[in-house]
Amino acid sequence: MRLFAAVLPPPERLAELAHVVDRLHRLPGADALRWTSPPGRHLTLAFLGEVDEELLPELRVRLARAAHRTPSFPLRLRGGGHFGRRALWTGVAGDLDELRLLAERADAAARRSGVPMDEHRGYRPHLTLARARTDAVDLRPFLDGLDGFEGARWEAAELSLVRSNPPESGVPGERPRYERLDGWPLEGGPARAG
Repeated sequence: MRLFAAVLPPPERLAELAHVVDRLHRLPGADALRWTSPPGRHLTLAFLGEVDEELLPELRVRLARAAHRTPSFPLRLRGGGHFGRRALWTGVAGDLDELRLLAERADAAARRSGVPMDEHRGYRPHLTLARARTDAVDLRPFLDGLDGFEGARWEAAELSLVRSNPPESGVPGERPRYERLDGWPLEGGPARAG
């Protein structure tokens, strides 16, 4: 099964973002982007890829431990950016040090559980909004539309394990469906060592 560890923004914060995304949908060129659906909007901490079911019990124990060691922390969705010429996202502000630490812990939990992880890269907090089908799409108008976006503060209080179910129908443009398999409260263990 295809899995990732994530922080899921609360519905109220996703509703704020949806108002901005609705405006972006009206911009010229918006139909050349494949937009994420509101239920699929999340902050990926660690992409685990295909995970054998036999690894799940150990993975759950280790992710629970990572959550137990991490305190809840404030975040807000803010602004926008892009990766290359194809991925459009909104950024994250708040306690990014704790968010990065939680991402590192989720990555380590997966590795120690036997999940074969890709090469470790620096964590860049973001929430993907859309992907361009080609490099020819000009993302600048969409970035301008996100420029002043500042969502309200919320408390990240849970580490979630999410399953990505690929599209089933084969209809072009169909999106994966995301299913939250488990979640663990961020309980704020001992402060991290320098």
